[in-house]
Amino acid sequence: MRRITGALFLGLMKKIFNYFTIFEFLLWVFSVIVITFSFVFFDGQNYLRLVASIVGVSAILITSKGNVFGQILMLGFCVIYGYISYGYSYYGEMITYLGMSAPMAIVAIITWLKNPFKENRAQVKINQISKRETILMILGGVLITTAFYFILRALGTNNLIISTFSVATSFVAAYLTFRRSPFFALVYSLNDLVLIVLWALATSVDITYISVVICFIAFFANDTYCFISWQKLKRSQQ
Repeated sequence: MRRITGALFLGLMKKIFNYFTIFEFLLWVFSVIVITFSFVFFDGQNYLRLVASIVGVSAILITSKGNVFGQILMLGFCVIYGYISYGYSYYGEMITYLGMSAPMAIVAIITWLKNPFKENRAQVKINQISKRETILMILGGVLITTAFYFILRALGTNNLIISTFSVATSFVAAYLTFRRSPFFALVYSLNDLVLIVLWALATSVDITYISVVICFIAFFANDTYCFISWQKLKRSQQ
């Protein structure tokens, strides 16, 4: 029994190492190490933050391969992160991730499964949106962001302006994700920068939130790589 289990484990590890490049593997390992160390030194209690961070970087790495499983993990991250945001009265983040990003992740999962690249379920077919759709997306983002500003102000959201801008970047990124555009990762990188500022402000009140700041710094590095990876996938598919 142990031999069978060991053989299955070795077979799984071999597939994982063959699927990811050395750089991708090292990026993931470094991100997890940095996130874990920051949690141990600055938090050590709220393990949900640690889980959310590791799930998030794993989701981004798998998504960089155009694999729909990355979106499944991202759905889990949205739920956990929404709960964490509620704990600090960042209602904009909570509503955005639970009410918008999570549902759009579900839509992305369905869309990606319906659009594999040449029957390869492990890689989605990359799409390019038109200028008209881009304009409509921006107009939709402006309308949603404006509405959210008044909603978040009524709820007494901390750091209102930055929280509202986070809604705008999250909407555009989520939309581009389910539309299978490589630029979703670039907009998520911008969203990461916004969230770094947002949680840095929270850290000035509670030092334990620095682990969340470091989490989004790791997210920024991974999202930037994800954009580069999707550009390569796009060229290879063409």
